[in-house]
Amino acid sequence: MLPTLDDVLQLDAVRRGQPHVVAGADRTGNLVRWVHVAEVTDIAHLLHGGELVLTTGIALPDEPDRLRAYIAELADVGVSGLMIELGRRYASRPPAALVAAAEDLGLPVIVLAHEPAFVDITESVHARIVQEQFAELRASEQLHEIFTQLSVEGASTDEVVRQVAAIGGHPVVLENLSHRVLAADADGRDPAELLSAWETRSRAVRLRTRTGYDAASGWLVTTVGARGEDWGRLIIVLGSPPSPRETVLIERAATTLALGRLLDRHAESVERQAHGTIIARILAHAYSDPQEAAARARALGVPLSGRRLLGAVLRHRGAAHTARGSAPPVGELSALAETAAAACRDARLAALVGVLDEGGPQARVGVLASLPARADAETALTEVATRIRKQSGGDTVMAAGSVVETIRDVRRSFLEAEQVADVAVRGSGSRLFYRLPDLRLRGLLHLLRDDARVQTFVERELGPLLEYDAQRGSDLTRILELYLESGRNKAVAAQQAHLSRPAFYERLRRIERVLDADLDDVESCVSLHVALLALSSVRWERS
Repeated sequence: MLPTLDDVLQLDAVRRGQPHVVAGADRTGNLVRWVHVAEVTDIAHLLHGGELVLTTGIALPDEPDRLRAYIAELADVGVSGLMIELGRRYASRPPAALVAAAEDLGLPVIVLAHEPAFVDITESVHARIVQEQFAELRASEQLHEIFTQLSVEGASTDEVVRQVAAIGGHPVVLENLSHRVLAADADGRDPAELLSAWETRSRAVRLRTRTGYDAASGWLVTTVGARGEDWGRLIIVLGSPPSPRETVLIERAATTLALGRLLDRHAESVERQAHGTIIARILAHAYSDPQEAAARARALGVPLSGRRLLGAVLRHRGAAHTARGSAPPVGELSALAETAAAACRDARLAALVGVLDEGGPQARVGVLASLPARADAETALTEVATRIRKQSGGDTVMAAGSVVETIRDVRRSFLEAEQVADVAVRGSGSRLFYRLPDLRLRGLLHLLRDDARVQTFVERELGPLLEYDAQRGSDLTRILELYLESGRNKAVAAQQAHLSRPAFYERLRRIERVLDADLDDVESCVSLHVALLALSSVRWERS
């Protein structure tokens, strides 16, 4: 960054000359690109702008018109200022015509009361310029290192935005082409104030270049995209014109965001990431003020304040057959999230939709639906679930929690939806969506799976059979389950077990001996069936 005229006036080599500004005092913020010593009047044609011109004035004319012409030529070429040494040509101050012309044209004029060494001034200023340029280069290298590392590590959109805010010390917002906020960092300020009426304010900022500063809003803006496909804008809320370092910062960050999107082809969209982040932070109570969550969601086009809210989760039914220690495929969940988001848009249901706990064993698609006061939740869920079923097939389970009235209660709705999903994915039902009342006994047992009394009941009913199978490597517990699930139809159960009827009947008799139970007794079978359902819930939780 180049020094200003004010910076030059603070240099020791200049202060020794006792400088005094006699014209253009309001322009001492001019940048000084170079220092040029000139004792002739026709110097302007040799300058390029930004120079500080040093002179003793010894060759300046006496005529006021010629002095005004001299100042006009310097002002036209864009010099940063004129510094005159007193004593050789002028005793106490320059001619009034020169001063008046400089004041009229906004050209700073500084007089030096004591004779300085011009070479000391030029050396000092040029050293300062070189130092500033070196510092700017070093800062640029540091930014390059930081954002290269972020790219290598596959940093999330939120992390890149956080880094820009931390480095720049200003609020940062990433938006899509519809002016919906994808990520934001208020840099310690009020997020609700930053994002208030965001779309309206953003649409008013239009730039003709890819990177530019809008003086009316105080925003430094750059377009984000690559290969001719722009998909958003990155904005730093400065409030004053940017420095070269801030321009480098925003452009380097935009490149990192664009590169990340190109490399991560199978990841969810940036919009889905933004939605998922808000849902996850609400569930974790990470927002100190619910209004911050409302402001961030509103900036994405989803109103939460004054609405009825409902949490829902989506999982593939195949997840029930996957070990709980492994994560569902990221690509499948991302595709399901996009399908769910499209279904909500088509059904005109305002909703946040994103992948939660991505990469972990509990990964699932979360939907935070925002319902108008008079909207019927069942109708809205049916419309969305119908569209999801049509696009993704019948292997997707949608589970919904209860409708809540505030953001603080959203977590309760999601916890209920997740408990319902845990049970529903293991069943064979074909409902469009599930709620707690739909699960009946299986749902009740799942909710009570951690109760010691339920676990004691399971051991009392099935303990001997489980121990028998464990010791001998047999599958009598599975045979009992097939028998009871088939409604005690031995022929159907034998077929499902891929056993002949005599072999199947023999195993049933063995079960009766191990358990000391009568499998023709209805009450005994009901008790055993309940114990098997409870065992299934306990095993699911522990696996």
